[in-house]
Amino acid sequence: MNRKWNIRPTVPGNLLEKFPELEPILLQLLFARGIQEQPEIDAFLEPDYPRDVHDPFLFRDMRIAVERIARAITAKERIVVYGDYDADGVCASAVLVGTLKALGGNVDVYIPFRETEGYGLNIAAVDELHNTGTTLIVTVDCGTTNAPEVAHAREYGIDVIVTDHHDEPSVMPSPVALVNPELSRETYPEKHLSGTGVAYKVACALLTHTSYGAKLGMTALPTGWEKWLLDLVAIATVTDMVPMLGENRVLTSFGLSVLKKGRRIGIRALFTTMRSTLEETDEEVIGFQIGPRLNAAGRMQHASTAFELLTTTDRDEAMKLAAELSQKNTERQKITESIVQEALQQIGDSPTGALLYAVGTDWPAGVVGLVAGKLVERFNRPALVFTKAHGRYTGSGRSIDAFDITAALKQTADMLDRFGGHPQACGLSVKDGVDPRVLGVKLEDIARRALDHADVTPTVDIDAEVVLDDINWKLVEDVQRLAPFGIDAERPRFLARGVRVVAVDTVGKEGKHLRLHVSHATSEIRKTIGFRFGTWVERLKPGDSVDLVFEVGVNEWNGNREIELKLVDLDHSAEPESTAYYQYG
Repeated sequence: MNRKWNIRPTVPGNLLEKFPELEPILLQLLFARGIQEQPEIDAFLEPDYPRDVHDPFLFRDMRIAVERIARAITAKERIVVYGDYDADGVCASAVLVGTLKALGGNVDVYIPFRETEGYGLNIAAVDELHNTGTTLIVTVDCGTTNAPEVAHAREYGIDVIVTDHHDEPSVMPSPVALVNPELSRETYPEKHLSGTGVAYKVACALLTHTSYGAKLGMTALPTGWEKWLLDLVAIATVTDMVPMLGENRVLTSFGLSVLKKGRRIGIRALFTTMRSTLEETDEEVIGFQIGPRLNAAGRMQHASTAFELLTTTDRDEAMKLAAELSQKNTERQKITESIVQEALQQIGDSPTGALLYAVGTDWPAGVVGLVAGKLVERFNRPALVFTKAHGRYTGSGRSIDAFDITAALKQTADMLDRFGGHPQACGLSVKDGVDPRVLGVKLEDIARRALDHADVTPTVDIDAEVVLDDINWKLVEDVQRLAPFGIDAERPRFLARGVRVVAVDTVGKEGKHLRLHVSHATSEIRKTIGFRFGTWVERLKPGDSVDLVFEVGVNEWNGNREIELKLVDLDHSAEPESTAYYQYG
């Protein structure tokens, strides 16, 4: 797919003069992220927990929420934490259940089954919780779109506290308290916490409350106890793809430190099934290894497996659960690829619609969102994938920056039982009697009108133009200072023009990956790797001049360390080679 290269503006001279202690290329990378003032630089490069984390009581309803929870704890009421089946929902459940138990609460967890119950509170679940004597439900990572279900709980005399981070619906629920930073009325300064981030803020508020709550029978916990929950916040922030800025950045930075300590038996067990070690854990390990395994539970069976892994204190059980999750993740990968091929048979190799959709029968509901994501990645258009299971159609969608797919669903609400999500991801269930193909046609029309004059060509943002001699260990060190990487804080990308190809071949199964040996400005030969760029081997030969967009990292093997240049994009050169030097020391 052709992509536009967007080279970000060069850092102005006055900033270079203002911060002489910073390397010019590091300052360029900060400037490209809109960071120009000393407090912003300090917060980005050196997150500080006391300085940069907000008071949880800045949430409008937080005091109401914790006072009601505190009463339930001291009165030994039956509290149920009602979660979600993805990694964020499972981590949020583990955060709040662990906190309430530590404070002496009579607490249980309820995570719905994706296949039969779907997302969020449901009437049957509320009935079941009433029958078991529940008097307080605290939702995590869900609840904002559940006005009828919250009202149903209130009819039973069950109080509901909603903690969530999803978009505001047209009809709001009326719980005892609603803690959601995304709401238009909300006063909390960080608007884009993960569901687990919100649950963590509730936990922090509860621990503050114990200063006098202990006198009423709540267990007093040691100062700083809540920071041991940050490993789960880091996992959720990365896997749920919320912006890696502001408070999220602080929580993730400290959460990675907690994660590396391996205090949770289940996390240690999970690492025995992975290619990485605890000590080298970073956001990529979370995103590509931990997250998919936790998500596999809810996608392939029931999310309780992941919840139990995160909360168990038994080593043997942890090893068994970790092995089960890894096996489920392998099955998930195979099934996803099979369904992608079935969806492509419906869509075709060159689809013309502004929005793509595919409909299957008995496709696992847990993987249709992944299939939609792969369609978006392939065609750069919004995509919805529907499946019929247990007599009803459900679906998941993924989108591009230019199209808010959840807003589009609001225009088809008369055809849906329920829906929710974010601008680039959604979930839905279709009303009985509605053909999902008819829904797909209507959504495609909405997308066509929205995107009619929009430039939807995918863009590659480039932070700096360099020569390859600029890429040394000092630059690698400064790039790492920008971690953790994530949404809106991506790993820096560099452009080198007029790079000469010295050797070209492919590596990996079926030759899917491209390996280039190149030189630039000097005779030094540098290695590059381009994952899924294998088809370029037929378009390149030694002596060719190419422009490379790449990321910088470290490749470690057999005790050796070398700088790795990972290709993001490439093209045949149209201009002479780069002459930009940052004169790295």
